[in-house]
Amino acid sequence: MSQFFPETIQNLLPDAINLLYLVAMAFFIVGIKRLSSPATARNGNMLSATGMLIGVVVTLFHHEIVSFPYIIAGLVIGGVIGAIAARSVEMTAMPEMVAILNGLGGGSSAILAWGELTRAGYILPGQDLVTAGLSVLIGAVTFTGSFVAWGKLQGFISGRPVTFPGQNYVNLLLTAVLLVLIGWFVTDSTNLTLFWVIFGLSLVLGLLTVLPIGGADMPVVISLLNSYSGIAASMAGFVINNNLLIISGALVGAAGLILTDIMCKAMNRTLGNVLFGAFGGGGDGGEAGEMIDKPVQESTADDVAIQCSYAQKVIIVPGYGLAVAQAQHALKEVANLLEAKGVTIKYAIHPVAGRMPGHMNVLLAEADVPYDQLYDMDQINSEFSSTDVVLVIGANDVVNPAARTNPNSPIYGMPVLDVIEAKRTIVFKRSLSPGFAGIDNELFYADNNQMFFGDAKKSLQSLAAAITELDG
Repeated sequence: MSQFFPETIQNLLPDAINLLYLVAMAFFIVGIKRLSSPATARNGNMLSATGMLIGVVVTLFHHEIVSFPYIIAGLVIGGVIGAIAARSVEMTAMPEMVAILNGLGGGSSAILAWGELTRAGYILPGQDLVTAGLSVLIGAVTFTGSFVAWGKLQGFISGRPVTFPGQNYVNLLLTAVLLVLIGWFVTDSTNLTLFWVIFGLSLVLGLLTVLPIGGADMPVVISLLNSYSGIAASMAGFVINNNLLIISGALVGAAGLILTDIMCKAMNRTLGNVLFGAFGGGGDGGEAGEMIDKPVQESTADDVAIQCSYAQKVIIVPGYGLAVAQAQHALKEVANLLEAKGVTIKYAIHPVAGRMPGHMNVLLAEADVPYDQLYDMDQINSEFSSTDVVLVIGANDVVNPAARTNPNSPIYGMPVLDVIEAKRTIVFKRSLSPGFAGIDNELFYADNNQMFFGDAKKSLQSLAAAITELDG
């Protein structure tokens, strides 16, 4: 750095760098706060990204890790990759994208700890060796665990729990062994074989941790892995003595744990049950023709158009099927037509709808659905009893009344949207097959429910045409 600044300015640089770190931290905190509302989430994301940019540039510049040409090249290449990914990845693949980013974040923290150990010749103070070992452990678990989650979401790996006898005990034993090995590494840090054993077993633990978790719990898994990536980053920050990395990692870790807790409460499950319960099937909404032999009332586009057009209030419940069909814009068209007739439109968002936290909010925002029409479960559950029509678009487990009425159901006690209390519910779905929980949905056979079978996008397009014809 001396080649760029005279000595008097160099003496002021540490204070300037700490000030810039403080600015970056403020961006992180305000950005995360603004992510709590759909109306401010985009701005919050930009603020957090700006804080990260400041932190990366200042850190690289301060420590003279690489020269300016490399810094600029890295920013340009990374920016191009990020821009292409943001533009090209479909909304249905956003959970998979988040899983990959979590994994890369965890892997980066593990590599950072390894790099610092290598730079120091594996001779560091004891507390730094402890945090380095934990960073490698948590980062490697996050890396392989996230890519298993990605594989389950993509369908490369079965969405059903992949288990073997005594798997939970094996995982607990492996975790204990790793902690003991890290303790050993602290006393014998030049033993490279020991280090690579820790690294390899941590990768295996990541695989074994996520494989037995079913598809129904993927929103919780993604949130938890996000927390892991933050904790690993914070540990790496202690290794390299970087306050910004410590604080930003702690923020991500804490936010991820809080969100994980919210997700677990939304399913009336404990985190232990999610991690060790092997719950949930691998259902994907089902293929046409998988009809269950029970009587249901079927509906048509014309029938649904009449019911919705003469309703005073219609509540729309989106689910992952809406994302799969890429039907958010067709849904917005239907909503616009009904609003033009004076119908009040609201959207009910269950905390675990979709395959990651906030999936439905992001999907609807892409179709320019007004933020003030989105309601959380606790806000809107009391309104279903006074609602004329509820349109359930691709949702399944989150509207299953068995969660309240059937003590023998595996989802009994899970908070659900009380759509069954509406005067009429209309479920848009390809078939009667179960959702990710792998159980039948009692709503499908209720007296006040009708099934509108077919691809969600095509069904909504035909509904929009039918509503338009009513005006003609």
